Amino acid sequence: MTNKVEIRRLKTGVPGLDELLGGGLAEFSFNLIAGVPGSGKTTLAHQIMFALATPERPALFFTILGEPTIKMLRYQQQYEFFDLAKVGDCIHFVNLADEAMTGDFDKVLARIVSEMSLRNPAFVMVDSFRSVVQAVQAGGPGTDLRLFVQRLGMHLTTWQATSFLIGEYLALETEANPIFTVADGILWMTQNMLGNSMVRKIQIAKMRGHASIPGQHTFRIGDDGIRVFPRILPDTATGFDNQADAADGGPAVASRLSMGVPALDEMMGGGLPPGYSLLVAGPSGSGKSQLAVAFLAAGVAAGERGVIAAFEKTPRRAHKVQLDRLVASGDVGIVDTRALDLSTDETLYALTDLIERTGARRVVIDSLSGFELSLAPMFREDFRESLHRMVAVLTGMGVAVLLISELEDRYTDLRFSPYGAAFLTDAIIVQRYVELDGRIERVLAVVKVRNSAHSHELRRFEITDEGIAIGTVLPGVEGLLSGHPRR
Repeated sequence: MTNKVEIRRLKTGVPGLDELLGGGLAEFSFNLIAGVPGSGKTTLAHQIMFALATPERPALFFTILGEPTIKMLRYQQQYEFFDLAKVGDCIHFVNLADEAMTGDFDKVLARIVSEMSLRNPAFVMVDSFRSVVQAVQAGGPGTDLRLFVQRLGMHLTTWQATSFLIGEYLALETEANPIFTVADGILWMTQNMLGNSMVRKIQIAKMRGHASIPGQHTFRIGDDGIRVFPRILPDTATGFDNQADAADGGPAVASRLSMGVPALDEMMGGGLPPGYSLLVAGPSGSGKSQLAVAFLAAGVAAGERGVIAAFEKTPRRAHKVQLDRLVASGDVGIVDTRALDLSTDETLYALTDLIERTGARRVVIDSLSGFELSLAPMFREDFRESLHRMVAVLTGMGVAVLLISELEDRYTDLRFSPYGAAFLTDAIIVQRYVELDGRIERVLAVVKVRNSAHSHELRRFEITDEGIAIGTVLPGVEGLLSGHPRR
């Protein structure tokens, strides 16, 4: 054989799943959708079926003992993907309860073959396949499960049908059950509870013929059905010269992005290079969010769109009003962070999707502490590693990322992030409170800008109606960061 067989990839209609599958589902494959009850197996099968079925390529959906067909359809039609016009036209439902109750695999197989001969389907679903096995456990003339699975797979392949067997299985059953050996693809779905948080995940445990993204990936079930959030890796993002130079200790970057505060641009050596990540650290009320909004507004003024993921729920203030105007004008996109039990991958997926759709060049995450609290508990354990991957992906896309880190103003130590995230970023701005002459003053400093000269001065600043106003160095004062300044 000298000619390589080309396997057609079918688009599943499930956002994120095709990417997870390495481009789509292999046509004519024999697949298993497995998982615990309630994990979304039937919903996934229906969503794929309604996306693929056409009058020229109809689908057969066999139900057995899991639940009555009418009851199942009553709930499934609540999803937006459900098209009632396709039912009875290019999607046909068949109940195998009578054949399964006989306890004879041969009768079940004969009914499946009969219906396939009548409909000539391109897609076949059997839900729940495990119910067939349970129905014949009492014994009968045809109870050889391995033989039944092999014959079923052979018939489906002969008819050139892309098929799915849906069932409730445990991880321990994968070695003894022949269906896991015969299947070309295995989609494993789980749901995990930790406290009051529930997280659903999907894994491509097996996929013959092409590579898929390994590991477990979170997904949600909403009104539009299932949406998968594949883990985005830094090496899948487009490289960016400035970021690469920074990582390799290359030459200083010429182009700069204004921070929206002229004096701060001067302190940073001309502004923030594109593709850089900037950490703004400081205590509550020190002006971090104000600076972030000025950063976005400066981008809009220069013709650059921005994106913000705001996890802080603050009352309406001057910077909030300004941000609302930027969002209302369409110049700044906002990521919806209202849903609790987020995953890092879901947030990164939303950010990258919005960046690609809007062409944004600036991203703000406000703040890291709010971001961590919005995550489901199981994702907080590796928050630092996930944050590293998120920054690498975003800066790899060529966007400038501003991260806000909330800190207690401790004078006994100088920290920039409770997550040890300072080394992840290319630039750091620190804001502090100091007591001087019986007054609380705000000061800021540029701690680092990678591959660039910058000011090392600690300057006083104020928050005015017009924004942040940076003053000069406090004359004749030292020890400001120690909490005991002296003239």
